[in-house]
Amino acid sequence: MAKPCIICVAITGSVPRKKDNPAVPITVSEQVESVQEAYEAGASIAHCHVRNDDESPTTDPERFARLKEALDTHCPDIIIQFSTGGRTGTGKERGGMLPLRPEMASLTTGSNNFPNRIYENAPELIDWLASEMRKYDVKPEVEAFDLGHIFQAAAMNRDGRIPGSLYIQFVMGVKNAMPVDREVFDFYVKTVRRLTPDAEWCAAGIGRHQITLNEWCIETGGHCRTGLEDNIRLDRETLAPSNAALVRRTVELCHKHDRPVATPADARRILGLPPRSA
Repeated sequence: MAKPCIICVAITGSVPRKKDNPAVPITVSEQVESVQEAYEAGASIAHCHVRNDDESPTTDPERFARLKEALDTHCPDIIIQFSTGGRTGTGKERGGMLPLRPEMASLTTGSNNFPNRIYENAPELIDWLASEMRKYDVKPEVEAFDLGHIFQAAAMNRDGRIPGSLYIQFVMGVKNAMPVDREVFDFYVKTVRRLTPDAEWCAAGIGRHQITLNEWCIETGGHCRTGLEDNIRLDRETLAPSNAALVRRTVELCHKHDRPVATPADARRILGLPPRSA
C-alpha cells in the first residue's frame, strides 16, 4: 500500500483578515471549530497562529495556551503545530510559546525576502529556537524558503541541533522568494533524499499555487499543507468557505493518485512522534 499522505491545515496565519475572507478563523472558538471541521475532513496536523482582538498577529504565550487547551479538549487526536514565524517579531518572543510543549513547531533555518521586507532568521536565533524545541520535546517542521535552508537543516541534523529524522517543508510562491517551478521542486526532493534519506517532506504553495503543490507532493510521495493561511480561494472567482473545504480538495487529490489519507496516528508514526496517550 502507498504511504499515507499527511495533510496539515494552516488555519489562520498572520496575514488574511475577515475582510479578505469571512471564513478566516480569528478567535479561539472560531479556530477550534475550524480545526475540528478540518480534522473531520482529513487533516492530521493543525498549524496554528494566534491573533489579537483587532486581528493583528501576536506571539502572546497566553493566547497560545488558551488555544492549545481548547484544542486538547475538543480535538484531542490532532497534532498541534505552533508557528514561530517572524511576522510578529524578530527575537526570542517568537519562541515564547514553546514551553507549552506542542507536539510540533515551525523552524525556518535561514533568511529570505518577503514581499515587502526581509524575513530575518539570524543563526543565533535559529539555534536558540532549535534548543528550546529540544528542551521541550517539540519536533521541528523545517520551513525551507530556499535551497540553502535545506542544507542548513541537514547540517543541524548531523550535529544534533535537530535530532531524529527531519520533516522539511518547501515553501514556494512567496513573492520575492522561491517561485513555483517544477524543476526546482524536483531538485528539492532529490536534495532531501540525498542529504537526509530518512527525512519526510511536504510543501506549501501560496495563493493559487496551493493546489499545484498539493498535487506535486501527492504524486511524488510527499505530504501536503493546505488552509486559509496560504490561500483564501477555491478558484479565482470563489472564496473558500472553510479550511475544511480546502482539506477536502486535497483529499480528492489523494484519491486521484491512490494515496491513503493519514490519520493522526499514521502521522505520528511517520514523523516519529510518540503515540497519543489515552
